[in-house]
Amino acid sequence: MECEAVSWCLGLEQRHEASQDDEAGWQPVDAGPVCVLKRETKGQFLIDHICNYYSLLEKDYFGIRYVDPEKQRHWLEPNKSIFKQMKSHPPYTMCFRVKFYPHEPLKIKEELTRYLLYLQIKRDIFHGRLLCSFSDAAYLGACIIQAELGDYDPDEHPENYISEFEIFPKQSQKLERKMAEIHKSELRGQSPPVAEFNLLLKAHTLETYGVDPHPCKDSTGTTTFLGFTAAGFVKKAMLAFHTSTPAACKHLWKCGVENQAFYKSDLYDDRN
Repeated sequence: MECEAVSWCLGLEQRHEASQDDEAGWQPVDAGPVCVLKRETKGQFLIDHICNYYSLLEKDYFGIRYVDPEKQRHWLEPNKSIFKQMKSHPPYTMCFRVKFYPHEPLKIKEELTRYLLYLQIKRDIFHGRLLCSFSDAAYLGACIIQAELGDYDPDEHPENYISEFEIFPKQSQKLERKMAEIHKSELRGQSPPVAEFNLLLKAHTLETYGVDPHPCKDSTGTTTFLGFTAAGFVKKAMLAFHTSTPAACKHLWKCGVENQAFYKSDLYDDRN
């Protein structure tokens, strides 16, 4: 699909040298949605511009993420100037990502939304964020293979064809054999959109679906990760955690506030 590369990574470069008081223009480095961003342009303009370019209607699920020079991740704030949020020098790299994962993939209305969610979950799987059992991992991997290759064809696919795909951070031969078994039989006849949708149906039942991990340390100094779901944090006791920097703590707090505001909003209830 033509929009894949541009949808996930958007580099911005300065069009001309400008003083602090000038209206500096910015535009995407790569081919794709072109626009001029002035110094006072707010984040919502860029989000809307990308969504409008690709006719993405269910845009509330998405956001733009960037990383500052201290390696701290941020979501581009829609109501603040893009220029003022950037702490590094141009060119800037921003990633268009799923920010709020839909509760139920069945209720997603647009095929493009489903496809972008599929790409995001593929990324989560590759980076080890979507934790699952061996059998679930084999099924998810087989869905990706079916979506990429279509039906198994012994004349086109050699014996070790699964090993050509890097789907999991640690991909054993045993897992690849199970993926191939499912691909050759259970998923045969499924079109790419159907295979992608079946991946969503399985992924959304897993415990870490949609969880964006935030590294921190508990009271004993042990490194752990905190993440939000649509229900927020699930706590059985009062716990204390420490992030590595004040910026990381602020980012964690913002994500929690935005997460709860989104899933408790009337707009989200209307979708579901």
